[in-house]
Amino acid sequence: MRPNALRERWKAGGATVNGWLALPNSLSAEIMARQGWDSLTVDLQHGLVDYQAMVPMLQAITTTATTPLVRVPWLEPGILMKVLDAGAHGVICPMVSTREEAQRFVAYTRYAPVGTRSYGPLRAMLVNGPDYPEWADQEIVRFAMIETAQALDQLDAILSVEGLDAIYIGPSDLSLALGCRPSFDDVAPPVAQAIQHILERAHFYGLAAGIHTGSPEGALRRVAAGFQLVTIGSDANFIAKGAQSVLAAMRTARSDP
Repeated sequence: MRPNALRERWKAGGATVNGWLALPNSLSAEIMARQGWDSLTVDLQHGLVDYQAMVPMLQAITTTATTPLVRVPWLEPGILMKVLDAGAHGVICPMVSTREEAQRFVAYTRYAPVGTRSYGPLRAMLVNGPDYPEWADQEIVRFAMIETAQALDQLDAILSVEGLDAIYIGPSDLSLALGCRPSFDDVAPPVAQAIQHILERAHFYGLAAGIHTGSPEGALRRVAAGFQLVTIGSDANFIAKGAQSVLAAMRTARSDP
């Protein structure tokens, strides 16, 4: 099976720079992948992408060395199994708030006898090799998103679930859960304390930790703190910011009001 570059990088002590794909387009996914991101996450939860758009996006990413990840819409077995069958090397599951939910998440993404994933890795076997079923359980990375007050209360119970590989913090939802303004980098003190606590407990259980950030500066601070995967912006954000930069320069040159 094609090795999971995320696991290899983490084992070597490195951190992964992750990009985000919210636009349902294979060309924009290919453009992003060819910029050299360590990994790219196709967002099926809050982006505009559906399953039919996701498949050609994964195909585009796989033409490069970038590792393809998918954030599923919810903890639901059908979509988790389909994104893995389509070739995702990792899955991010939102709003995992209890140990039982974490156990179901892991079970849905592992084959019997340790899990309940149904067999049918059509594209996954095509791109990863005929031995995919033998190695998939070990190579796929499973991220549980920790972003609710309930998850904080049950944190150790969640993190101790066998087969969970990593956690992913959504600072905006975590901020809302703690009664604070949504933010990526400049989070309120209670959120900052919660993020540090989650990070420390994840490392205690031997799990990798990922987080959403709003800038390279914020991402570098998170890496220095011990995060092993940092997401910096999305394709939609980059298009908007690039256009804004060009237009701001033109308006300044023209002395527009």
